[in-house]
Amino acid sequence: MLWSAMKMARSSRSSMQQASISEFFEKNKHFLGFDTLPRSIITAVKESVDNSLDAAEEHRILPEIKIEIKKIKGKKDELLMISQDNGPGIPQKSIDKVFGSLLFGSRFHTIRQTRGQQGIGITGVVMYSQLTTGKPTKVISKIAKEATAISVDIGLDTKKNKAIKTNQKRIHWTDEETMQVIEHGVRVEARMKAKYQRGKQSVHQYLKMTSIVNPHATISFKVCDEDGKLIEEECWPRVTDQLPRPVKEIKPHPHGLEIGTLQRLLRDANIPSEGEGVRTPLRFFLRHTFSGLSNSKCESIIEKAGLSSKRMPNSLKPDEVNTLLATFGSVKMPGPATDCLSPIEDLLIKKGLSKAIDSRFVSTVTREPRVSTGNPFQIEVGLIFGGDLAGDQPVQVLRFANRVPLMYQQGGCILTKALESVKWKTYGLDHPGGRGLPKGPAAILIHLASTNVQFTSEAKEAVADNSEVFEEIRLAMLEVGRGLRNHLKKSAQKKKAQEKFELVNVILPEIHDKTIAILKEDPVPLEPVITQIMNAVFCEDSVEWDSDLKANKATIQVFNYTARSRAYTVLSTWPEREGVEMIQNDRGGKREAKGLWAWKLDTLEPGENTTVEFVVKGLSKGDWNDAEIFYRGAGEMIGATKLDETILAEMLREEEVGISRKEEEITDDDVVEDGDTEGTEEEVEEKPSNPNDIMSWANNGGEEE
Repeated sequence: MLWSAMKMARSSRSSMQQASISEFFEKNKHFLGFDTLPRSIITAVKESVDNSLDAAEEHRILPEIKIEIKKIKGKKDELLMISQDNGPGIPQKSIDKVFGSLLFGSRFHTIRQTRGQQGIGITGVVMYSQLTTGKPTKVISKIAKEATAISVDIGLDTKKNKAIKTNQKRIHWTDEETMQVIEHGVRVEARMKAKYQRGKQSVHQYLKMTSIVNPHATISFKVCDEDGKLIEEECWPRVTDQLPRPVKEIKPHPHGLEIGTLQRLLRDANIPSEGEGVRTPLRFFLRHTFSGLSNSKCESIIEKAGLSSKRMPNSLKPDEVNTLLATFGSVKMPGPATDCLSPIEDLLIKKGLSKAIDSRFVSTVTREPRVSTGNPFQIEVGLIFGGDLAGDQPVQVLRFANRVPLMYQQGGCILTKALESVKWKTYGLDHPGGRGLPKGPAAILIHLASTNVQFTSEAKEAVADNSEVFEEIRLAMLEVGRGLRNHLKKSAQKKKAQEKFELVNVILPEIHDKTIAILKEDPVPLEPVITQIMNAVFCEDSVEWDSDLKANKATIQVFNYTARSRAYTVLSTWPEREGVEMIQNDRGGKREAKGLWAWKLDTLEPGENTTVEFVVKGLSKGDWNDAEIFYRGAGEMIGATKLDETILAEMLREEEVGISRKEEEITDDDVVEDGDTEGTEEEVEEKPSNPNDIMSWANNGGEEE
């Protein structure tokens, strides 16, 4: 009996094997988005485009991306996906790692906004291609400093999670259409089981959405049939030469830690430097591992946790690690820096939306950065209304995370849930029962920029629930909703007033002429009569590009068509930001909030009008085309919105958050404490950011304990 049990145990142990990550995803390819044939081609294109955009932006190159899909003759549901970019290229020694090793990448351990992060995407395409057709993926790569390109066929050894390279050679690479020599870039040709189809969930729609949130990129697309005949072609040219701002890597923040992560950091920080047994003290570990911690803050945390600043990090017991983590949560500290994020920004969202969707009105907002569990994030929303959008259908929802379109699982995404939480009927859209998506001729763009987007699955199709993110999206929705409501109100007012004005100016003169002809009397001035009939104050505004000044010229005209004197304060929005300034403003006025300027007008007598003009410099042509006009004063002003103090309060709140955020970034880290030389700028530049390298620096005299 005992012998039988021992034999079974040995047999069980011998049958157990460790699967590689490649083998796991080979059997579970649906985790990566390759679960249906139509979806597989979208996933393949997505991974290629994400890599191309990230690489080009990191090297400050304006991206030019070409996507081509060819149907394979004689093969049902088999396609060749070709992706080509003008990025920096991939060195020969790195190609097999990039395309042939899952979880290989430079972004997984970095804390900054990127499209790709897990190191799975493009290798997953190679794996799926091999799995469904047995064919390797052809890669051509050229870097600028080399005279020729490298061409290689890449397969994947799923057992070893390692690339299989064949047909490797050097070639002179020229563009097939222009026959010009290609200086740098990457071309990927992957043959796979897939099905191309048109519609809302298609490659065409994915690329169209990508062009909206990447207005600095030129993206071209074409589809050919089995005989090579072109059956579909589209190009979305860039609308700006402004690259997204470079993102900086930041250290982890204590408020975003989990117990296992803290234990790992404590353990890793205690690796001795070469030839030395000296280990890093706890205070030094805290100071140089996390963001937002000054020397005094570190001492305060250690004291509250009941520990010693000279304890070795690896000497902490589990209960002490738990206490340290709890202390992090109880101590107020500055949030992490937000220069690790790269928002699209409202002006470029308008440009991107306008080039892809015909409309009459666009309202956009870029919220101030926020922090959730130690991870910075930022919300942007754009609402486009009218034009050729269907009015009897639910609004189009364009969801993005780190500039990447989310094509599936719309209903299970927090971006959609936050949109649905708003009472859109208040803002002019049909919203039956106040539930679900509103109806109307509108499209709503939602962009989440974050260092750590929490997706619901590895396929990155929907964003998981998060209360802070939800509230930020909701507030952004309210802001663009107010813009839509004001637009609809102004449009209705102007239309009604214009009809009345035209009616009075056409009919009244005719009645006047016929009456004085019959009575044989002298003509009577009609202006006072027209004013009395109209009995309204009108506001007309415009923003035009001045080619001579290379600036935007804004004009606001106010007409008093009433029988009473009127006194108003007129306020206008303008794109206040770094590098943009108001260079001409003869009336002076005052700044009331960020992006809001006010002028107190002289009293307007009946029949009088006045004009406010100002010039804004620092933008390109087409960046700014309209301003939102508000007013204070008695009596309605048609064409402007009475300033709601809640709107002003929200603007001031946003500005205060932005100011406090900048102040938090300037912490007492820069102050040299008594007897402590760690705070000087010169030393900070020399200190390592990697915990594994801290001891080497400390043992060379960096630590002054």
